[in-house]
Amino acid sequence: MSDTSPPAVALAAVPGRRRATLDLAREIERRGFSGIYCASFGDALGLCEALALVTERIPLGTTIVNLHTRHVSEYAVTASLVHELSGGRFHFGVGVSHDPMNRRLGISTGRPLSDMRRFVEQLREVPRAGELPPIVVAALREKMVALAGEIAEGVVFANASRSHMAASLAALPASRRADPAFFVGDMIPICISEDRRAAMERNRRTLVMYVSLPNYRNYWKEAGYVEEMEAIEDALAKGDRDALPSLMSERWLADVTLFGSASEVREGVAAWQSSGVRTPILVPSSATGNQMKAFEELFAAFSSHA
Repeated sequence: MSDTSPPAVALAAVPGRRRATLDLAREIERRGFSGIYCASFGDALGLCEALALVTERIPLGTTIVNLHTRHVSEYAVTASLVHELSGGRFHFGVGVSHDPMNRRLGISTGRPLSDMRRFVEQLREVPRAGELPPIVVAALREKMVALAGEIAEGVVFANASRSHMAASLAALPASRRADPAFFVGDMIPICISEDRRAAMERNRRTLVMYVSLPNYRNYWKEAGYVEEMEAIEDALAKGDRDALPSLMSERWLADVTLFGSASEVREGVAAWQSSGVRTPILVPSSATGNQMKAFEELFAAFSSHA
């Protein structure tokens, strides 16, 4: 990977494999990856607490937790606990999630920017919580990116468009863009396979849920993929979810995900780093197996590069 730093990885603990996930985290650390970031699937904050105790050096964080699903005081106390147990390695990534998801949970939300600003203010005012970790705001569009630069210590994207990243990061204050301590991450779906078409199809399946969400589609339209997103909206309006993968163009997929041979994925990581994403967070899937198979493929790809 030339002179760039190794990527970070995303980790989730699924029921029945939670202890195995901790063993996997130790292996990720041993192999020199630059971070472990826990996705919202499952209890990301609980997993980070466990990781703080079973790892020693690797940075870790949530990417993300939904600010609406727990009381702010509980988040403050637990985030401080994980930060202390980790020896200061923890980043607290938090987001507003998506209106359809929140409504399914019975959660009534306000305006995303106001909700995020209020949450961060209240988090920092919780008494006797302990030292808080750096706060990382989940963002897609420019107003939330700008807010992250104003109130937080980092910004994290998920499924962002690499070609649009410069425009997104331009919303940050110049001082944040110049500060190497300001966290800039992106969760990037990857699939490593010599069968490039099979890898593409796996990533398409991964993204079905995301293209179903209006906020993501609006972001991708802004990034230049109006035709693809309008076709997807037409299919959703007709109830034809089976058509969604076929409507994801290769051009769009290559801008949002990484797929193909190990060397192609390594080159893609370097390109993401060149785009301004200091911490690419790889979300591995396998064209032929489960999460553990995906990590075997990831380890092989970066065995002499991490």
